[in-house]
Parts: sequence; C-alpha cells; structure tokens
Amino acid sequence: MNNRRAFIVGIKSINLSKNEIRFLKTYKPWGIILFTRNIKDINQTTELTKSIRKIFNDDKYPILIDQEGGKVSRLENIITSKNLSSEFFGKKYLKNVSKFKVYYKLFIDKTSNLLKQMGINLNSVPVLDLKIKGSSNIIGNRSYSNNPSIVSKIGDFCIKNFHENSIGTIIKHIPGHGLAKVDSHYSTPKINKSLKYLLKNDFKAFKNKRTFFAMTGHLIFNKIDKENTVTHSKKLINIIRKKIGFKNIIISDDLSMKSLKYSIKLNTIYTFSAGCNLALHCNGNLKEMKIVAENSPLINKFIIKKTSQFYKILR
Repeated sequence: MNNRRAFIVGIKSINLSKNEIRFLKTYKPWGIILFTRNIKDINQTTELTKSIRKIFNDDKYPILIDQEGGKVSRLENIITSKNLSSEFFGKKYLKNVSKFKVYYKLFIDKTSNLLKQMGINLNSVPVLDLKIKGSSNIIGNRSYSNNPSIVSKIGDFCIKNFHENSIGTIIKHIPGHGLAKVDSHYSTPKINKSLKYLLKNDFKAFKNKRTFFAMTGHLIFNKIDKENTVTHSKKLINIIRKKIGFKNIIISDDLSMKSLKYSIKLNTIYTFSAGCNLALHCNGNLKEMKIVAENSPLINKFIIKKTSQFYKILR
C-alpha cells in the first residue's frame, strides 16, 4: 500500500483499456470510482473489479460508487431505485421510526449484497446535506430532511448498517451543501450565513460520525473564507477538523467540476495544500488523470493507518 498515490480516479468504460492499465500500474491511485458508464451487468462489473484488484494484488483495494438511491443511482442498468431517495426514507422516519428502520435496513442490506457481489466496497453515502427551500435541486431529494438532528440520526443508522454489511461509507458534502442556490457541477455556490448559524444547522449534521471518510463540497462560505471553496480552504478544513471534529480521511469532490476556478493541476495542488487527504477525479479523461496523478503525493502514514482501519470492516 505504501507506494500508492493520494488520489482516486474514474475510468472510461466497462473494462480497462491498455492505456488505463498502464496508468494504474505507473501511478498507483489509492482507489477507483465507478459510474453508470462502467456498469452493464453484474458479471461484467465483477470481472472489471477483479481486473482492477489484480493490478494492485489487493483483494480489499478501494473501489467506490455513488449508490444513494433516488436520482443518484449508478446501478440503474441492474436494478432501479429511483423512488427510494433519501427524502423518501426521511419521510418514513417522521411517520414511524420503527417502520423506517425496517425499510431502510432492507434497502441497505440489498444494496450492500449487490455491491459486495460485484466487488465494490466503498459507497459514497450518506448525504448529510440539509434540504433547504429555495436552494438548488442538486441536493433536493438526496437529503433526508431540513432538520439537522434528523439528518444526523438517519446518517448514523446508514453508516452503522453499511459497515455491518462490510461496505465502507463516505459522508458528504462536508461541511454542508444544502444552502447552495446553484449546482456546483457548473458554477460556484456562495453561502452568506455566519459560522455561528452554520454550526447550529448545516455543519451540525456532520458531527460525531463514525465513518472513515468524508467528501468535501465545492462551495464558498463568504463569512469564513470568501476566496476559496471548501476543498481549497485551509480555514474550512480546519473547521471540519476542529469544530465539526472529523478526524479521518477527507476526500475532495470531483476536481473536474466547474465550481473550481483553476486548472486541473492547480485544483489538485490546492486540494492538498488546504489539508484534504485524497483528491478525486471522475471523468475518465486520461490526460487530466495524469496531471492529477503527477501532482498527488504518495499516501502518508495517516492515510495508511486509516485505510487499514477501513480494511478491518471488510470481510
């Protein structure tokens, strides 16, 4: 593990190209993330994940996915879960907590079994962003609730049950994307709330989460750091560490998103200088991937330690 670099990449298609194999062997990313474009059926995906792990000679090598349910469901070619959004489960929680636990555990168990069957061991859930009226629908029904206490409790349930099923989790989009009025895939959201307000609301949902990973949101909090998105802000990463209390691995959101205003090279450099531990690049563009790789450090003792702790939940 020691010779891996501190970045995660996506790949282009349903199997590895010769150039991608050469890239993985040369640059040794910490992990790979899969999207709908990579998933045709169970057998094909299983073969793909086996081929990735063969390169690294590691049967626990991190392979990620965003399988939230609802509108972010990368397994749509295999199983539909469009109606099973976080908002759906949040409403179940409000009606009857006991029934919610039955429904959500069933969903998590089925999702976990499918992911494990295909060799995917790290799911980018739960979304702990608040559902805020008047905000961009990029979060929308991906959120459990507008109440940070409810979001926090459902998030804890989600993490616990995925971990019991030997699937890792990534809380996102730390420290909170719910107030964004624009989609960070295309432009930079700017939030004008005070730190005092945020600590009692959006940031509160992320506190005391027993997961090994958190993913940043590419948005600016004007009253904390009006120059930099969270991913590039030492001040915000410090708040995530000290005020929210997250002590494990921080992953950037996708460095190719338009909310980041620099080149891929500078986006990568500033991600690490701000204090993120892993850089994420998703679009499978090999030229960009090489730039990310060449500007990502080798993983350090902290990442190795936390990755080893993550490996212990995998069976």
